[in-house]
Amino acid sequence: MKAMLLRIGIDKGTDGALAPIFEDGSFEFIPISEGDCRSKEDRTYKNTVGRSGKPLSAYLPKEIENRKMHFDPEFETFTYGDPTSKRRYLLKLEKGDLLVFYAGLTPFKNRRRKEGLYIIGYFMVKNVIDFNQLTKEESEKYRQLYPNNAHIKRSCSTKDLVIIVGDESRSKLLEKAILISETKYNKSGVPYQAVSKEMETLLGIHGSIQRSIPPRFIRNENNLKNLKYILGL
Repeated sequence: MKAMLLRIGIDKGTDGALAPIFEDGSFEFIPISEGDCRSKEDRTYKNTVGRSGKPLSAYLPKEIENRKMHFDPEFETFTYGDPTSKRRYLLKLEKGDLLVFYAGLTPFKNRRRKEGLYIIGYFMVKNVIDFNQLTKEESEKYRQLYPNNAHIKRSCSTKDLVIIVGDESRSKLLEKAILISETKYNKSGVPYQAVSKEMETLLGIHGSIQRSIPPRFIRNENNLKNLKYILGL
């Protein structure tokens, strides 16, 4: 067994904002905006109500409230997909591995929480689907099985697409976010998010985790045990 940590969700680079974390540690998962005008997705930040009961746009700049969302991962049928350079990392996953998602969160009307990178959910991998290896009939079968996936909604093309399917009984969006980063500064004094000292010890990873590429893998048995404890598994 191994685990892969992958950054997802809205961020300052894509949409100029981070999702909120509340005083009690609960949060909203807010996806990045959808960049493909052909997508059949009809949910926007403004018309989608979050777990806190407010539209997601309540936490975001007004100028982006009508953007469609790229819900990836989605925590209804538990799929995550990517046809870009991430595919080669996703193809390293196998049934029984953990795909752990973290996102940038910023405190909303509280001083108790810090802005940083937080684990917000995970999949226990059930299936890894490489559409490049499928027949036309097999590809259509999976399109019908997983219509909630953001990449399936985009267009008819599934070239290079890899979809990770999570075991529904062993995958979840967390109720409370888990901080894994701390702010550090490069030689020019520019701040970035790196693995916190506590998480370096527990998970055996270190350095900047600000970008989603490359994702971090955890293979050591003790580090995996610590990760599962942190996730409540």
